[in-house]
Amino acid sequence: MRLSNLADYAVITWCQAALHCGNGRVSAAELAAETGLPVPTVQKLVSKLTGAGLLRSVRGAHGGLQLGRPAAAITVADIVEAIEGRIALTACIDHTPCDFEAGCNMKPHWPIINNALRGALAGITLAQLRGPVAPLPLSGATPLVEDHLA
Repeated sequence: MRLSNLADYAVITWCQAALHCGNGRVSAAELAAETGLPVPTVQKLVSKLTGAGLLRSVRGAHGGLQLGRPAAAITVADIVEAIEGRIALTACIDHTPCDFEAGCNMKPHWPIINNALRGALAGITLAQLRGPVAPLPLSGATPLVEDHLA
């Protein structure tokens, strides 16, 4: 599975907007300049993120964009779903007809897998992405060979 470039750029744009939190508002053109993304792309992302309530647009002389919610209350899953729609790894998740549905042994397992993926994305807030990178735990990692020799 791979996210679209637009979803990737949305996370980048939102993180950049979050850097302005508390320092006033920022324009789509400023976000484009700061991220290196094309202005039309950022405008499209801003429109989708604003529609999802993740950014708020304020009009007027001192207008611009600001966060729709605190950075700690917005997750990567929120942003991906604002751009891509509901996270659904397979047709089973969306209840879309499938040619193999009648004899499928995996159908009851796909919601578990889908929920695990969505849960992982929902467990990462934009406040975390603004900070230093924390090392990920190595769940299920195989011990080093030296460990077996002891």
